Amino acid sequence: MKIGLIGLNQTGKTTLFNLLTGKDDSEGVSAGKGSANIGTCTVPDERIDFLSELYKPKKTTYAKIELTDIAGFSISDDKSNSAASRFLNDVRPCDAIVHVLRAFESDSVVHDLGSLDAARDLEAVETEMLFADLEMIEKRIGRIKAGKKVSKENETEIALLERCFGWLEKGNALLDLELTEQERLLIRGFAFLTEKPRIAVINLGEAEWESKDWAGKEKLSELCSKLSIPLLELCVDMELEISRLPQEDKEIFMEDMGISESGVSVLAQAAYSLLGLISFITVGEDEVRAWTIEAGTIARSAAGCIHSDIERGFIRAEVVKYKDLYENGTMPKVKEKGLFRLEGKEYIVCDGDIINFRFNV
Repeated sequence: MKIGLIGLNQTGKTTLFNLLTGKDDSEGVSAGKGSANIGTCTVPDERIDFLSELYKPKKTTYAKIELTDIAGFSISDDKSNSAASRFLNDVRPCDAIVHVLRAFESDSVVHDLGSLDAARDLEAVETEMLFADLEMIEKRIGRIKAGKKVSKENETEIALLERCFGWLEKGNALLDLELTEQERLLIRGFAFLTEKPRIAVINLGEAEWESKDWAGKEKLSELCSKLSIPLLELCVDMELEISRLPQEDKEIFMEDMGISESGVSVLAQAAYSLLGLISFITVGEDEVRAWTIEAGTIARSAAGCIHSDIERGFIRAEVVKYKDLYENGTMPKVKEKGLFRLEGKEYIVCDGDIINFRFNV
């Protein structure tokens, strides 16, 4: 799973990237103008924590999210070129977008537009992405029509792109355009920005976090609801400080600040939900590992995530629900209660399934 972090300058976007990836500001991790950083975020998972303690494996592997910190851009830049087309090409390979918006006050960090208005900022970035998609469609149609011969396939593509263009002109995102599965496949190669699922993260100061109130909250909430964009509240600076504390101090500090889950966990869960992803788990003395798959994946296909040979030689899947193992404590007790099952290749894997695949190649 690849996620791109985007936003205006001075929103705390790179600080969020450093928090999620475990980087430190002193390492020089900062997406400067025209550049992007790539890092990996480990997805916290209490199930993996428990199973690792139970099996004491040589290796523990959590699910991973690849993050791209896209260089912040300024709406006040030269309008002759779209800011999105200059700065957002790095986000095209991403599966989802996280809008990083600002609600924290700071005399030393001046907002790019001179005032705090997260809804305005979200609309500005969404508009830039929309312009970038319009620009890409115009260029593609122009190239096709400039060719010596326009095939039937080209005509079909033009018709679809013109439909997309008309939808975008009305201010709509391509994610919300009703398309057939075949039509989605036809435009997938363009990696349109407005076709990607989005999450909005509002970056609060400590005062705003404690009061649960900040300027423009209602306005942004209404906009996110209208655009069907999940909205998460984080105090990124505070989360970064907490992440650097020893574990025992971390728990105390989080409790004092009323934080039940880390920002990394909250964002990861939102991303999984948005993209329709789940995790199944493999366990043993060598390794306890989480594997990320799409919800609805059948057992044989899930086996292919581990190795193509396992998928090809699939015989059965030995399945135990995590909840059953957690509540009973050991695998023998789970088997005693008849909670251990053998499933066939068409079994639909559920989130948290602990699976051992039987196969023969």
